[in-house]
Amino acid sequence: MSDEMKKRLAVARLWYEGNSFSPLTTGLEIFEAREWVEGEAALPLYRDTATEMGAVIAFADAHEEWEVTFLRCAAAPPGGPVTDDAFAVIRGDILDGLQRQKWDAVYLSLHGAMITCGNPTPELDLLTDVRSVIGRTPLAVTFDLHANLGQPMIDLVDIAIGYKTYPHVDMDQVAARAVTLVTDMAQGKVKPVGAIAKVPAIFTSFNMRTTDGPMAEVASAAAKWRGEDGVLEATVFGGFAYGDSPFAGPTAMVFADGDRMLAQRAAKALAHDMASRRERFQLKLPSPAEAIAEALRTPGNKPAAITDPADNPLSGGIGDTPTLFRALLDARPDVPCVFAFFWDPDLVTEARRAGIGAKLDVAFGGRVSPAFGKPARISATVLALTEGKFRNVGPFENNLAIDVGQTALFDVEGIKVIVTSSCQTPNDPAYFTLHGIDLAQVGLLCVKAKNHFRAGFTPLTRTIIECDAPGPAAASLQHYKFRYAPDSLAR
Repeated sequence: MSDEMKKRLAVARLWYEGNSFSPLTTGLEIFEAREWVEGEAALPLYRDTATEMGAVIAFADAHEEWEVTFLRCAAAPPGGPVTDDAFAVIRGDILDGLQRQKWDAVYLSLHGAMITCGNPTPELDLLTDVRSVIGRTPLAVTFDLHANLGQPMIDLVDIAIGYKTYPHVDMDQVAARAVTLVTDMAQGKVKPVGAIAKVPAIFTSFNMRTTDGPMAEVASAAAKWRGEDGVLEATVFGGFAYGDSPFAGPTAMVFADGDRMLAQRAAKALAHDMASRRERFQLKLPSPAEAIAEALRTPGNKPAAITDPADNPLSGGIGDTPTLFRALLDARPDVPCVFAFFWDPDLVTEARRAGIGAKLDVAFGGRVSPAFGKPARISATVLALTEGKFRNVGPFENNLAIDVGQTALFDVEGIKVIVTSSCQTPNDPAYFTLHGIDLAQVGLLCVKAKNHFRAGFTPLTRTIIECDAPGPAAASLQHYKFRYAPDSLAR
């Protein structure tokens, strides 16, 4: 088919989850280090990956009648508010790309819980600008399951879909559906109309897995609605508790084919389903010491894992809180232990300068902020040094190339401690293989992680226990003062 006869699909990505209570901000360099591509450069990064952009490439390969153009694609690990300058650059790149020519359809990969230093709803601004550029060109958007959504955002799009799974192992499937619907709309095959219904609450995501518990039940109800005649898409969003926004809180979103009343009825029903389970979304977690004791009591030959979700980088954690590590030192378990991780670029540099086998006096944690605990000062031996690069082998973002920066592996009183140059969650088994760690030989694995960790490690562990420790994303919202979301929603 000649290029003149092809329809044109523009694709852009701005994926970021912002924690309003983090002491850090996120600049453009963080995006540039994680995902920062445009045009043909997107193909080697995303091809054959279980990601939104991987699904777009698969669509392009299978539909020669569509010419797919990658505009700015940018993503960074969750963290503190994005600087306003960084957001302006990314927004400018996306809008400049859209202005180059006329498009038959547009697809945006967003998160839905982005914040900047000066704006609690920057994605609304981006969507407003995109719509002003493309006019009535069909626009599809995908969102993370933890998006904080408001009606003004949905009013600007023609089709929106969210991840259905947590851990998020369906990113590619969701994007494939969005691209199919927006291209069908461009060809007059469907007329999507959407509706949302909010739950007047803020839920933490500790008990928000779609594999079990209350979110699994609500996700099942959404799946039933997707089976109804006339319903194109139905998604339930848990929201991101630590993203202080006027749109904070759970959302039910439904798109129907030309039937707005059907979309509204389904969204209201799903929001009621979530609201009726409000108490079940709240959990009381054991202390680090209690979690360690429980893990060691649990029988089995596989390692026991303890997660510290309050310092999970994918919730805006800073890789710096020392409470779980101190509890591990105090417990002195008589099994091989691994602690992942501390984020400390200067310590990695010092370890590389000293070399493998060197003994150093180090301070673990409390570097970024003393608000969550003082540093743990101790002697450590350098066991290994790496460049920090690997490809995911687990189901979460499978086959995506990961770069956590240069790393160092230390021995501290028999505990192996990983220290990295960038703040990224150890969510994939390849992270440990990189450091020469055979998980089958580990008795206790302590990680700064949360539910995404379970996707790759549930088959490899005998139990996974969350603990309650101080951090930017703690289980209790009573620690935080909201500026934009009413405090009453979190109480």
